[in-house]
Amino acid sequence: MWRYVCSCWLIAVAAHAQTTDSLARKDFRPTGLRLGTDLIQLGKTMAGSSLQGFELNADIDFYRYYLALDVGQWQREHQTLDGTYSNNGQYFRLGVDVNFLTKDPEGNMFFMGFRYGRSRFDERLNYTATDTVFGDYTNERAHTGLTRGWGELVTGLRVKVWKGLWMGYTARFKFAPGSSATPDDWAVYEIPGYGIFEDKSYWGFNYQVFWRIPLRSARGLHPK
Repeated sequence: MWRYVCSCWLIAVAAHAQTTDSLARKDFRPTGLRLGTDLIQLGKTMAGSSLQGFELNADIDFYRYYLALDVGQWQREHQTLDGTYSNNGQYFRLGVDVNFLTKDPEGNMFFMGFRYGRSRFDERLNYTATDTVFGDYTNERAHTGLTRGWGELVTGLRVKVWKGLWMGYTARFKFAPGSSATPDDWAVYEIPGYGIFEDKSYWGFNYQVFWRIPLRSARGLHPK
């Protein structure tokens, strides 16, 4: 038993040393900054849908790891069973992606990663109520300055199209949207950047276009 434990320990030490040595030989200096936007959100806004807004995306590489940031503006108005609901807010997502195509000479990406998202927003509900004495009347309820956070598991592709032009998609599994508690008894209905609060998990999809700004030459960083 002792011999088995010692053998396992030596194997683990050797593997750790090999991994550490391999990482030590990698160049983690960034080679480029990508800036882009979500074409799906842009298309919805231009088409005059109930959801208006935009999303900007950026990432920067550190060898196979990418620091990613998304920021967006979200405004929605739609009819509910109780009346007209609207919200307006901003959100961001911050996280890390891991590229699994490290040997691609063009630097194309198939990635998986994680995001932390957070939104600050206002929401409003205008509805018609009935009083036994005064009859129907219009009422309004509103929340201002709300903040909510959530997590995301992401995966997707980034492909070089021409020179600095890149395109790709990001699929998102959103979860843990925080608490619905508010200063009154009216629960949060929708979180900008996330979706309907009652859906404790949510799928999202972005189709994005980027322009890459080179920071230094990437020649020789993607071994054959």
